[in-house]
Amino acid sequence: MKLTVQKRLAAQLLKCSTDRIWTDPENLETIKEAITKQDIRTLISNGLIKKKQKLGISRVRARKRLVQKRKGRQKGHGSRKGKESARLPEKKLWMTTVRMQRMFLRELKAKNLLTSANYRKLLLKVKGGFFRSRNHLKLYINESGLIIKK
Repeated sequence: MKLTVQKRLAAQLLKCSTDRIWTDPENLETIKEAITKQDIRTLISNGLIKKKQKLGISRVRARKRLVQKRKGRQKGHGSRKGKESARLPEKKLWMTTVRMQRMFLRELKAKNLLTSANYRKLLLKVKGGFFRSRNHLKLYINESGLIIKK
């Protein structure tokens, strides 16, 4: 049973496309008899013709991916956009390494393993970016024999 005219009129009234028009399959005869816009309006008010809900985009896959990313997966080269410095700014990286090294020096000084003169020299070297990491700083202190042995 063709309902093209009825669907077209209903689409005009409901302000949507003809694909989104739903017609009650049990009352096709009464819908077929409706010719004017007024007839269609009454059918809409009776609930024999309705507008279907728009289809949205499912977030299921996106949520799944987010869970995986929180676990540390899906962060390989293919998923990255932007430089390494954009993902973790160079300043933040610098701040964390320098803070770590300074804390290490403070601990050594608190335990009286460094003289104040050596502590000052090492602090200036840290500030100048001489050491790559905390481990490098430790290695340098051990090799140059700056630790006071009790």
